[in-house]
Amino acid sequence: MISDNTLRTLFVADVVGKPGYEVLTEILPSTIDKYKIDFVIANGENTNNGKGITESQAERFFKLGVDVITGGNHTWENWKLKELFQKEDRILRPANYPESNIGTGVKTIQIRDDLKVSVLNLQGRTFMYPIDCPFQSANKLIEELQKESPLIFVDFHAEATAEKIAMGWYLDGRVSAIIGTHTHVQTADERILPKGTAYITDAGMTGPHDSVIGMNIDIALHRFLKQTPRKFELATENNRFNAIIIDTNINTGQSKSIQRLSLPKD
Repeated sequence: MISDNTLRTLFVADVVGKPGYEVLTEILPSTIDKYKIDFVIANGENTNNGKGITESQAERFFKLGVDVITGGNHTWENWKLKELFQKEDRILRPANYPESNIGTGVKTIQIRDDLKVSVLNLQGRTFMYPIDCPFQSANKLIEELQKESPLIFVDFHAEATAEKIAMGWYLDGRVSAIIGTHTHVQTADERILPKGTAYITDAGMTGPHDSVIGMNIDIALHRFLKQTPRKFELATENNRFNAIIIDTNINTGQSKSIQRLSLPKD
C-alpha cells in the first residue's frame, strides 16, 4: 500500500510471445508482493506471437495485477484489437496516431478516493512510421492530464535513442516518468532528471533473451547474412522478466528513485 506519500509503480518491459507471457505469469505476482507495488503498467504489443495482444491474454494481464496495458507499432498487426479497443479502455495504443484511428492513447485510473494515476502512450517517428508529432501530442495531452493528477507515466515507444532522450528533456518536470520501449534491450541509463522526471531509454524485454530481440537467432542471422526474407520465429531460451520500479511523490508528481529489474524464469 502507498506509504510516506510515495507511489511505487512497476513498468513491465515488452512482453514477447508465449515465452514472455509465461514468465510474466510466473514472476509478476511475487514481484508485486516483494516490492510492495501500488500500480502496474505493462507493454503488451508483442504478446500474441509478436503481434498485438488477444482478449484472453489481456484478461490474464489484468488478473495478474496489471492496471494498464500499453502498445506500439505492432499493436496494429492484430486487427482483432479493433474490437478489443471498443470494450476495454485500459488497453492503449500510441496516442499520436491520427485521431480517426480506433482506441485511445491515454488512461487515468483512480486507485483510491483521493488519488489518480495517468498513463500516456506515445510512439516515435525516427526510423518509424511518419505519424503525428509525439512532442506536440505530448504537449496537448499532458496539459489535460495534469488537471486530473500530477502522477503521469509515459511509455515512449521509439527506435532512436536520441529521440527518446530528447523527449526526456522535453517533458522533464511535467511527467513523473518516461519509460522507453520497442528496442527490447534494457539500457543502463536510468536516472532522475533535474526537475524530477524518472527516465530510462529502454525498459528491455520480458521474454527469451537467448535471441535477437526475441526472435530465433538462426533466422535473424540468415536475414542479416543473406539479405533475403525468412519468416521470423520466436526464440524460447533464457526467459527473463525485465521491469522498472519507480517511486514517486503523490503530491508533487516528482519521482525519487528508479530501479531496473532483470529476473530469470525459474
